[in-house]
Amino acid sequence: MLQSTRRWLIVVLGTSLGAASILVAACSSSDNTSSSGALPQADSGGGSTSSGNVPESGTSSSGVVQITQDLVRPIEGEDVLIVEDIVDTGLTIAHLIELFHTRHPASLKVCALLHKPARTKVEVPIHYLGFTIEDRFVVGYGLDWAERYRNLPFIGIVETK
Repeated sequence: MLQSTRRWLIVVLGTSLGAASILVAACSSSDNTSSSGALPQADSGGGSTSSGNVPESGTSSSGVVQITQDLVRPIEGEDVLIVEDIVDTGLTIAHLIELFHTRHPASLKVCALLHKPARTKVEVPIHYLGFTIEDRFVVGYGLDWAERYRNLPFIGIVETK
């Protein structure tokens, strides 16, 4: 038995990429499922400052959205899925949703691994969500702290002593 799939134009965001990148993939539509749970603790090890606090650099949103590389193909008439690692303030996703709507996609959805509602400045729709987390600085599974801990095989909270 064949299952119908919907073709999506997927926009992947992330600081590790340096710019938004485009991938085309086929994926099935499904209902939004979200969950929440406790995150493991990630010891900051030798990365702490002399005062024992997590450095400010790289631990908070600047609030400025800068497009360093625009899409390389038109999205008019395409089903577009924006994939983000973490939705923090919502400013980046809100900006991209507004920008992409001007390009007339057939549909526009957002997928995020993590959401921090406590830091929300702009409410944005998240159609596919992995986990809702508390307002803590997290690392691992591609998320970094000053280019460190990105390769952890889990998502953990940075704790300083």
